[in-house]
Amino acid sequence: MEERITRTLETNYMPYAMSVIISRAIPEIDGFKPSHRKLLYTMYKMGLLKGPRTKSANIAGQTMHLNPHGDAAIYETMVRLTEGNGALIHPFVDSKGNFGRVYSRKLVYAASRYTEAKLAPICEEIFRDIDKNTVDFTDNYDATTTEPLLLPAAFPNILISPNLGVAVGMASNIPSFNLREVCAAACAYIEDEGIDLADYIMGPDFATGGDMLRDEAALRRIFDTGRGSVRVRGRYRYDKKNHIIEIYEIPYTTKIEDIISKVIEQIRANKIKEVNDIRDETDINGLRIAIDLKKGTDPDAFMTRLCKITTFEDVFSANINVLIDGEPRVMGIKELLGEWLRFRTSCVRRALVFDAEKKEDRLHLLKGLEKILLDIDKAIQIVRSTSEDAMVVPNLMEGFGIDKIQAEFVAEIKLRNLNRDYILKRTAEIEQLTKDIADLRKTVGSDRLVQKIISKQLKDIAQKYGKDRITGIIEPSEVEDVQVETFVEDYNLKVFMTRDNYFKKISLVSLRGADVQKLKENDEIICEAEATNRTDMLFFSDRQNVYKTRLYDMADTKASALGDYLPNILDMEDGEKIVFATPAFDYSGFILFAYKNGKMAKITMESYRTKTNRKRLTSGFGNKSPLVGAMYLPSDMLVAAFSDIGKCVVFDTASIATKQSRSSQGVTVMTLRRKSNLRAIALPEASLTTDILSYKARSIPSAGYYLKDEDAGRKQLSLFE
Repeated sequence: MEERITRTLETNYMPYAMSVIISRAIPEIDGFKPSHRKLLYTMYKMGLLKGPRTKSANIAGQTMHLNPHGDAAIYETMVRLTEGNGALIHPFVDSKGNFGRVYSRKLVYAASRYTEAKLAPICEEIFRDIDKNTVDFTDNYDATTTEPLLLPAAFPNILISPNLGVAVGMASNIPSFNLREVCAAACAYIEDEGIDLADYIMGPDFATGGDMLRDEAALRRIFDTGRGSVRVRGRYRYDKKNHIIEIYEIPYTTKIEDIISKVIEQIRANKIKEVNDIRDETDINGLRIAIDLKKGTDPDAFMTRLCKITTFEDVFSANINVLIDGEPRVMGIKELLGEWLRFRTSCVRRALVFDAEKKEDRLHLLKGLEKILLDIDKAIQIVRSTSEDAMVVPNLMEGFGIDKIQAEFVAEIKLRNLNRDYILKRTAEIEQLTKDIADLRKTVGSDRLVQKIISKQLKDIAQKYGKDRITGIIEPSEVEDVQVETFVEDYNLKVFMTRDNYFKKISLVSLRGADVQKLKENDEIICEAEATNRTDMLFFSDRQNVYKTRLYDMADTKASALGDYLPNILDMEDGEKIVFATPAFDYSGFILFAYKNGKMAKITMESYRTKTNRKRLTSGFGNKSPLVGAMYLPSDMLVAAFSDIGKCVVFDTASIATKQSRSSQGVTVMTLRRKSNLRAIALPEASLTTDILSYKARSIPSAGYYLKDEDAGRKQLSLFE
């Protein structure tokens, strides 16, 4: 039977998607995903808040009563919460053994049978008053026990612990912030919802340290919308004596191996020449990447370059997506603080109600005991004269006018405590209990009083567990924005391109004494120019594409080598061929394009400059007629054009208007007879031996002049010969 795809999605895919969003990937207002919450609550019930550490395998096994996803997944979840892993500024698990390191892929954690763990002291605030009905509980997966839907975190853990989750159709990436700053902001928010968060929170604070480049606009976006990005760079120190840079902190978003592999890649590509060696010397004492520099290298300039080409400087993209009452919501920090305050207010109020009810129960018992005080002998007489045990409580109820609960309490008092002194001491609590209950009920009914409790708890937590910022703040004015080109060695060179699309970049030093260029059989050089290593190179193809590259990105070659095959290094289309190449210098001057139909276009070089680092430009020149020649000219000058019937015209390029549009079809320069075509263009002094002016046109278009015998034998090179 056929079924509509929309119905299949609704009945099968949507429940799965919602399960991933709600039950796995997106954290809730207490700052935990279900896997975190199940693990920590299991450890709490195991007595690991106060007791000694136990084997991690034991914890993983016990957690399977709540989380049936397997001990390996549970243990991996626990690893990230440990002090040993270093992923959290305030870890929830006090660990012993090897739990790997968040900043390295190679430093993997040991098996659960070797490591031990217990809850960290800060978990007292995570579980504060959880046994006082502060949060709702639900049955576990097989209804053999219960677990909390949320943990009553006494501080905004949702902003203290970083959280990354990828669900179906959405994701969450919450940065960590400093505990003291967040608690101060929360206290200020309680007093005034209109506060400026920037006065309290300086920005994210990451467990791996580094320095955040303060971007006021980006931070405002995170504060207001929950989305935005911050740049973080690592920290290093320089051993001047041994010429060694020691990297000891890296951004939270990267790994040691990423930085090292990128540096090695750049060294192999001959783009980094200042490094003798790079080593990963990370050990039990912490992170350390050692870079041996060559003498004379400026370490600060080198590290600035490293920020550009590796993840030594990286971007953290915040996406504060949190489940609120089962619904995913992306929100700013201030809105999130408001939601946390609403949640925490509910927890505190429920704890107060619990305490009040417990005191009311106690007061009720003591009031029954107070009635016994009036005639202790009567109580003893009732108990002694009752023949059946089951009738003791009913007889006490009847004799003193108390209810069953009070009578049960009196009946359970030991004989030795049935004296006036004992009863007076117990009943002395009645007045204090009455006062306490009144105060609790008053507090429960007042949002202001509840918020005062929350505020005091936040201040105590900040004082007890607060730490100085680990991630420093760098103002933009303190950062030198150096371009990669600054570090590229610059030198004079010559470039050659052959008809078969082989390209050579040869330094002038290497060219000395090398008179013969090695070429493939029947190949020849069609483009030759001088340039420098930092010059841009433009390659024009027969499909009107222009490929741009920097010469320092291309390998140096020698005259004795064939060179680089352009289709391999320019990512060209199948069958595409480069027909002209020129250095861009400072994008001054223009390119003269000559077409088979006798037209020519003079396109300014500036039109090939781009703000972004684009590798390919389309519509690089006109396509109405086949291209027969192209020439870079720094300024207007005389150029010779040749037809295939032996005619030549010399003209001044100033007579052709300069165009910005790369696809311009040009203007007619040489008037052609029927079935004749323009064949080539060249500089007159290089292609003619007789008087150049004898071929010069008075104006264009011009039919040109037949070549003299001494010029007719010279070869004027066409792009496609």
